[in-house]
Amino acid sequence: MGRSSNSALVILAFFAIYVIWGSTYLLNKIAVLELPPFMLASFRFTTAGLLIFVLARIMGIPVSISRKQLGNTIIAGFLFLSFGNGVVVWALRFVDTGFAALEISAQPLIILLLMRTLQGKKIQPMSVVGVILGIIGIYLLVSQKQIITKENSILGMVMIFACMLSWGYGSLFVAKADLPPNYFVNTGYQMFTAGIILAIMSLGFGENWISPMDWSFEVKWVMVLLVVFGSILAFTSFNYLLKSVSPEKVATSTYVNPIVALILGWYFLDEKITTQSIVAAVILLTGVYFINTKKTLAIFERFKR
Repeated sequence: MGRSSNSALVILAFFAIYVIWGSTYLLNKIAVLELPPFMLASFRFTTAGLLIFVLARIMGIPVSISRKQLGNTIIAGFLFLSFGNGVVVWALRFVDTGFAALEISAQPLIILLLMRTLQGKKIQPMSVVGVILGIIGIYLLVSQKQIITKENSILGMVMIFACMLSWGYGSLFVAKADLPPNYFVNTGYQMFTAGIILAIMSLGFGENWISPMDWSFEVKWVMVLLVVFGSILAFTSFNYLLKSVSPEKVATSTYVNPIVALILGWYFLDEKITTQSIVAAVILLTGVYFINTKKTLAIFERFKR
C-alpha cells in the first residue's frame, strides 16, 4: 500500500516539474503582456515567499536563520530570481515562449563553462562533445531570420543569456554558501527577499504599478497558478524527487520543459515552430544530455527554478 502511494506521489511530482514548470513560460508571457515585468515577478515571489513562511509555521518548521544565512539567501535570491527570473519575464515581451525555454535549456552548458573558467575544473570528453553540440544548437536557434528581425528580439536573447550567466554563477555560489539547512525555509527567504529586490527594481525603472483589483480575470488566474503551482508546488515536488529518484531522472525536466513550452506557445499564442527550431532543439538537447554529469546536475538542478 505504501509503495503504491509513493509511486503515485512520484508520478504527480514528475507531472509538476514537467508540465507546470514548462507552462510557466506561457503563464509569464500572458501576464507580462498586461503587467510590468518586474512588478509581476515581484508580486509572484513576495507572495510565494510569504505563503511558504505561513506553511512553515503551520508545519512547525522553525524559520529563524543567522545573519550570515540571511545575507547569503539575499545574494542567491537576487542571482536566481530577481535578475535570473525577473529579466527573463522582461525579455518575454520580445521573444516567443518556446524560444526562451530552448535557450534556457542550455543552462548546464553555461554552468560547465563557468566551472572551467572560475574553478579550473576539467571538462570531460563527453562534456566537450556536449558543449560543441550546444553551441551549434544555440547558433541554429538564434540565427533564424524570422526571429532576429523581430523588434528588440536580439536584446531579449542577450538578456536571457545574461540571466543564464546569473543562474550559473548563483549555482556555484550556493554550492559553498552557508544557507538555511531546511530547503523549504531557504526557498522562502530567497523568494521573499528576491521579491523585495524586484519591487525596488520596478520602482527604479519607473514601472507603473497596477492594482490587482484592476487586473483582468485571466491575469488574476495566471498569477494564482504562478504562485501556488509554479513557485510552491513544483519546487516542493522537485525536492521530493531529488530524495526519491536518481538525479538523472529528475534532470529529464531539462529536456521536457522546452517541449511543453513550445507546444503551449503554439497552441495558445499561435507561436510558430519552424523546422530550424526543431533541428536546433534536437542538437541542443542532445548536447545537454552529454553535459549532464551527476556532479553538474547536483549543482544545477537544485536551484534551477
